[in-house]
Amino acid sequence: MSGATEETAPERRTKLIEVSLPLEVINRESAREKSIRHGHPSTLHLWWARRPLAAARAMLFAQLVDDPSARPDLYPSEEKQKAERQRLFDLIEEMVPWEATRDERIMRKVREKIAESSGGPLPPVLDPFAGGGTIPLEAHRLGLQAHASDLNPVPVIINKALIEIPPRWAGRRPVSPTADLRTDNWPGASGLAEDVRQYGGWMREQALARIGTHYPKAKLADGSEAAVIAWLWARTVTCPNPACGVEMPLVTTWWLSKKKNRPQWIMPVVEGRNVSFEIHDGPEGPPDPPKQGRGAKFTCLVCGDPTPEGYIKAEGVAGRMGARLLATVAEGKRQRIYLAATEEHEKAAVVAVTANAPHERMPINPRWFSPPFYGLETFASLFTNRQMLALTTFSDLVGEAREMVERDARDAGMGEAHAAEYGKAVALYLGLASSRTADLNNSIVTWSNSRDQARNLFSRQAIPMAWDFVEVSPFANAAGDLLVSVATAGRVIEALPTIDASGDVVQADATTRPYDNFIINTDPPYYDNIGYADLSDFFYIWLRRSLRNIYPEVMSTILTPKEPELIASPYRHGGSREKAEDHFEQGFIETFTHMRAGHHPDFPLVVYYAFKQAETDDNGTASTGWETMLNGLIQAGWSVTGTWPVRTERSGRSIGIGTNALASSVVLACRPRHVTAGSTDRRGFLRALRSELPDALRKLQEGNLAPVDLPQSAIGPGIAVFSRYAKVTEPDGSAMSVRTALGLINDVLADVLNEQEGEFDQDTRWAIRWFEQFQWGKGTFGDAETLAKAYNVSVKGLQDAHITGSGDSKVWIVFPADLPESYDPETDARISVWEAAMHLSRVLEGKGARSGVGPAGELLAGIRRRAEFDEDAIRDLTHLLYSICDRRRWSESGQRFNNLASAWSDLQAEARAAEKRGPSKPQHQPLF
Repeated sequence: MSGATEETAPERRTKLIEVSLPLEVINRESAREKSIRHGHPSTLHLWWARRPLAAARAMLFAQLVDDPSARPDLYPSEEKQKAERQRLFDLIEEMVPWEATRDERIMRKVREKIAESSGGPLPPVLDPFAGGGTIPLEAHRLGLQAHASDLNPVPVIINKALIEIPPRWAGRRPVSPTADLRTDNWPGASGLAEDVRQYGGWMREQALARIGTHYPKAKLADGSEAAVIAWLWARTVTCPNPACGVEMPLVTTWWLSKKKNRPQWIMPVVEGRNVSFEIHDGPEGPPDPPKQGRGAKFTCLVCGDPTPEGYIKAEGVAGRMGARLLATVAEGKRQRIYLAATEEHEKAAVVAVTANAPHERMPINPRWFSPPFYGLETFASLFTNRQMLALTTFSDLVGEAREMVERDARDAGMGEAHAAEYGKAVALYLGLASSRTADLNNSIVTWSNSRDQARNLFSRQAIPMAWDFVEVSPFANAAGDLLVSVATAGRVIEALPTIDASGDVVQADATTRPYDNFIINTDPPYYDNIGYADLSDFFYIWLRRSLRNIYPEVMSTILTPKEPELIASPYRHGGSREKAEDHFEQGFIETFTHMRAGHHPDFPLVVYYAFKQAETDDNGTASTGWETMLNGLIQAGWSVTGTWPVRTERSGRSIGIGTNALASSVVLACRPRHVTAGSTDRRGFLRALRSELPDALRKLQEGNLAPVDLPQSAIGPGIAVFSRYAKVTEPDGSAMSVRTALGLINDVLADVLNEQEGEFDQDTRWAIRWFEQFQWGKGTFGDAETLAKAYNVSVKGLQDAHITGSGDSKVWIVFPADLPESYDPETDARISVWEAAMHLSRVLEGKGARSGVGPAGELLAGIRRRAEFDEDAIRDLTHLLYSICDRRRWSESGQRFNNLASAWSDLQAEARAAEKRGPSKPQHQPLF
């Protein structure tokens, strides 16, 4: 059954995501999640730009649950609606921490609340751009039928591992005869996880037996041996100086370790035409490296001549680039041992070229791929021969392990068909574990001398060139070892949900697949940010080698599909940015037009989008990808009803104002635009904005939205007005652009914030105007007196209230840190919103024992005891002050006010706790 048409569809209930969200809580847990590794699904296999599980879980919940305002039968008054909304916020706060994912009590409460809004079975949830699988996984965790599709076979395999396979084998004991079978209790997919570990361990043993001779141990000075962690190499070219002609090592740094207790480096020793390398330590540090400035410019160690980049490129393209072993890193007792290169270890790396190596060519696209410009043109060229041998051995062993699993499953009493399916399931995880090791087993890996460990290739979303590189040992029980990768997979499998809701994953093109009656929640590609298909070929070549017999329909192509991929990459369009943008926008329109025709009408469409705040092009400063995406949605017939910034880079404080990283992505809620939608002109659009934005802004502020997020969130109600019209016309009759509409929305938002000033007391209004002009600086007494008369206050009264200071005929606003610590709001004869806000900021930002959220909450409790005082006015003031700081680019002050607003819900909670304890006496007598 497809979704009902707009003409016949009844009024649909507004969902929480279209009204208000506790963003600070969601953002806090999203940021915290980045530090969680053990068992986190992102550690199963690399994929780029994954959304945090916390954000996806909260957004799915808010997409499905009714906002209380949509249920006047249950919550007839605004107060009751506000109270119920807060209860929903409290539940979201319970569900977003990582620990909640394995707390069935919390998850059951969440599912019950979703069921209350549905009134019956929910339709399935679909993410047609499934990527790393965050959204389908969290839909499954919430008890929904999770459907995932992607054009790219790599995320298809990842999603199958996350949502399809674990529920099928839930509660089963492992079949491996070497598994620990002392218990019959195998909850969730723990039995499957144990088999993955057991057969992965067998693979590693087999690989060591077959190729271990190529990985000798290191001989230490005392005659003992130690396992090698890594070999450090440098690429080489022949010096172009005809009188020299030696082998030049292309070294970017001689540092091995910058640890304070034992700094170590390589010392090049030049003897005639020979160069050798010694290991030195001490505080003096190494000499300057051969690398000179930016680009591939190096100096010869023997003759001292500089070598231009063009020569090094030409040598690489001609196949005349070699490599030289610089040092060996061995495992010591709680430290790394750095050893000089030896002939034995250099010879051990000499391995014949592997048959059937992946000689497919990398794209010639300098934005994401640098190696082809230096002669490393194929994926095979990114690996040393020894690395290629290890990875092909691992990949080929997956098939052998699969046969063992099937045989052992039959011996354990499993039927023929089930045993075959189980063999495929275990092999899938083993294939992903093998592929994952490639991120550290390649010749683009570099050494982190600050952390004494290898730095994986995809530390960013590109394949750069590496001159001095690391060859890690795949048998060192460290990162890059198959056993480590398999153990990681086991922890992930054990933590995956295995509830009865079914999961389904298919390979499909989002522009052509069906969308009948799905709830759609999706994270599409971001304009030109990431070249998913091109980059994922690095892993696909290994996954296809190990899994193509299991999923032949998914891995039918030599490399991942490129042509239909929905990104704006000029190199695929003859270098034309216009054609690339048109491909992206038309694909967006086509995809979201199909979604509009098929989506379930009771629920909004939810779309994630990476948001870069400032991009400069010929038309000024804006965000091209953001505008293009909004254009595509609007042209496809959608109206945006909410926008929510999801920040994942925070650790308790906001990033400074003026950066491009405040919001890492934006979540949009959308509804189909009615077919009878008319048009309006600029004046009508502005009139509607001024009518609707104040109430929408108030709801956003009630959700304790951080001021830094307010402009982006206000786009939701603003664009909702713009996109409800079929057309908004300019005075000359032309159609208004999305860029112009966004500018007008921001203008009206500023006006609405300024109008809120009228709700404040006179002292506060004076302080706002003075702050707007001078910030914490000084102005003349005469100007202060003139402004005071306008607001019917006195400068002396402001000084008595500790709002201002004065001296030498100058007046200034007192900086929060300079306010008296003895302040007691309950005995303050002249309390103002400004004064309360500044004292709260003083305590929150302080560094002493009586500072931080707890003491600030106690102070708020005292403020709340003043019956005539509206505490929400403090929050509104911080939004206004942040807006002023943002316009004036006063980043430090802006961050102070953003911190106060961001902590508002925590301060309220602390205040309620303090009220239960009862009032406490101030430590000092109040000064006024």
